Amino acid sequence: MIPGARLVMLGRQGAGKGTQCTRLSRHFVVPHISTGDMLRAAVKEGTEFGRKAQEYMSAGELLPDDIIIGIVEERLVKDDTRERGYILDGFPRTEEQAETLATITGEQPLDMVVDLDVPTDVVLGRLASRRVCVDCGANYSVQTPPKHNWTCDHCGGEVIQREDDTEEAIQRRLDLYEEETAPLVDWYRKRDLLMVVDGDGDADEVTARLVRAIESART
Repeated sequence: MIPGARLVMLGRQGAGKGTQCTRLSRHFVVPHISTGDMLRAAVKEGTEFGRKAQEYMSAGELLPDDIIIGIVEERLVKDDTRERGYILDGFPRTEEQAETLATITGEQPLDMVVDLDVPTDVVLGRLASRRVCVDCGANYSVQTPPKHNWTCDHCGGEVIQREDDTEEAIQRRLDLYEEETAPLVDWYRKRDLLMVVDGDGDADEVTARLVRAIESART
């Protein structure tokens, strides 16, 4: 059996992290854990941090770090992550969160952190054409729509263009990502955990690059 992996996936919005995380989770037989997935699961299960998160969300407020970290820690102690590993998507976002993650995973540290690198002009084009299911969050695009009349193939929800997927709003988000994530990338680079992989091109080609890079780094 292919060995598992403990990975963090970084990359600009529109870099294709979701698609590639899903593919890598199948290849390495580990769960793909996104911040949104963790949050929804914690709220649904009514965990301590899930209940706290619900209070903030109901009030329309941003979640503080301690709740996000608590939800991550609750997820990473479950059997499926401890036995084979995981791919974290959307966490950490700051050096402080990375330091906390290192403490949480102390006995089973990360294998590596992958920075999926896609040029800004490419992600701008991808995000401007992106369409999203309002119910399950599945991603589509103008080039690859759902099979039937903008109805989600997975859950039947309506597929729409997000209001904040205008070019100006996208550029602001990309600028914020660079501002927040540049120190995090340097933090992992200094610890010899960072691997930059070209994320531009056909999805199958990118998956093959990622698998080769991860497997070569572990030999």
